Amino acid sequence: MTTPAHPYAFFDLHVLRSERLGPSMVRITFGGTDLDGFATAGRDQRFKLFLPHPHQDAPVMPEDSTGDTWFADWRALDPAVRGIMRSYTVRDHRPGELDVDFALHADSSSGPAARWAEAARSGDRVTILGPTGPDNGGYDFRPPPGAPVVIAGDLTALPAIAGNLAWLPAGASAQVWIDVPHADDRQDLPTGADADITWVSPGTLLDAVRGAKIPGGAYAWIAGESTVVKALRRHLVKERGLDRRAVTFTGYWRRGATEEDILAEFEAGGSPATEE
Repeated sequence: MTTPAHPYAFFDLHVLRSERLGPSMVRITFGGTDLDGFATAGRDQRFKLFLPHPHQDAPVMPEDSTGDTWFADWRALDPAVRGIMRSYTVRDHRPGELDVDFALHADSSSGPAARWAEAARSGDRVTILGPTGPDNGGYDFRPPPGAPVVIAGDLTALPAIAGNLAWLPAGASAQVWIDVPHADDRQDLPTGADADITWVSPGTLLDAVRGAKIPGGAYAWIAGESTVVKALRRHLVKERGLDRRAVTFTGYWRRGATEEDILAEFEAGGSPATEE
């Protein structure tokens, strides 16, 4: 394990088991001795996942990288050789185990991470860059105490939504809309909050939120396909009058763009998922 400055470190892990959660999602449970130093703030805690190419047994990573230079060191490696990097959300974390849920696609739009997850077997090796303490800044869900919460997202946001709901305190008020491809993709989402969870069919997320009563002073968290996310944010800010600072929004993917397209924009210094 190569350890950059707190609050992140590299962890070498392997697959413990795989569980199909529904037609469109698989849960991979990772383990490894390195995982002892992993910590999470809960909610939509994110981390970087590095996967091997199909011809490799483990992802190729830069040697002796630090917290200040890891990205530049990774970029300097041959793209055909270096570990395939993606961002994912912690679904659950227990001593010695880390659950990560991967969205799958039924067509040719599946990227290398989804293909890897669908074929993952016990012992398969990965590397992650993850938090070593709860105060790590790698999460976006930050509702003010007592504020009513609005959450909206698609299948790719489901793991983060689950984390957000599990983190909310008892008695918190939350309205939640989740767009999933199939009814069997619905999951039990434990929470102590007073949460009204609505599962919607593909393409109806924006209409569902538009038709709902949103309380004044609400805090909103939106994630999923970037075009829909931006439309939801405009609706909440311009039509509902929510303070733009109270709307957290993240595009996890963009229709018509591959994962490699978005990664190239990220490497170039852009943030295509959240731009206006």
